[in-house]
Amino acid sequence: MTTKNETTKKTVLMIVTSHAQLGTSGQKTGFWLEELAAPYYELVEAGFAVDIASPLGGKPPVDPKSESGAAPSVTRFQGDREATAKLVATKRLGDVTSPYDAYFVVGGHGVMWDLAESDVLAKLLGHAHDEGRVVAAVCHGPAALSSVKDASGAPLVKGKRVAGFSNEEEDAVGLTGIVPFALETRLRDLGGLYESGPKWGSFAVCDGRLVTGQNPASSAAVAKLVIQAIA
Repeated sequence: MTTKNETTKKTVLMIVTSHAQLGTSGQKTGFWLEELAAPYYELVEAGFAVDIASPLGGKPPVDPKSESGAAPSVTRFQGDREATAKLVATKRLGDVTSPYDAYFVVGGHGVMWDLAESDVLAKLLGHAHDEGRVVAAVCHGPAALSSVKDASGAPLVKGKRVAGFSNEEEDAVGLTGIVPFALETRLRDLGGLYESGPKWGSFAVCDGRLVTGQNPASSAAVAKLVIQAIA
């Protein structure tokens, strides 16, 4: 039996990439685990119901470089049966029909290839924002905003404060020549008011119902701003 609290819970759809290869380099990529895990626990602990979706549905590719490290949220997520069950059986984006209070695009280099070009996601996020819902993304996640338009047909990011993986950070990881475009440059070209903090530091911005963050360290901060924006 569903309780009153369960029926009134706010809902968030976290969206991850299904793309597993760094262009033609032969290197593996996918979504960045900390950028899923850290926001997931911020949202769940704040009382939100969280689902996970991907373009292909099912188990998405995780960037192998993100599976180990010092982030406590990653270790916690890997040992969390409920969370990992959602991850291995993500909803297919094209099957998402029920509205959520917020949509959160998780980063990882894979986003640059599939979510950045997804008409399905562009329509979903554009419609959600027009309806007064919160749209968020972190690190390479803002690449998914590339094709999103507002109700007037203008780029969603135009004239709005936005953050995302910086050109300086892309250079630092040696992938500037591999990614299909430089995210910072793309956001600026679309008319976004791009902002960034120190390399690898936490930096997140909220402009109305659009919330974005710069890098993995910004993941929890983005989730906190999402919670505030929904409230």
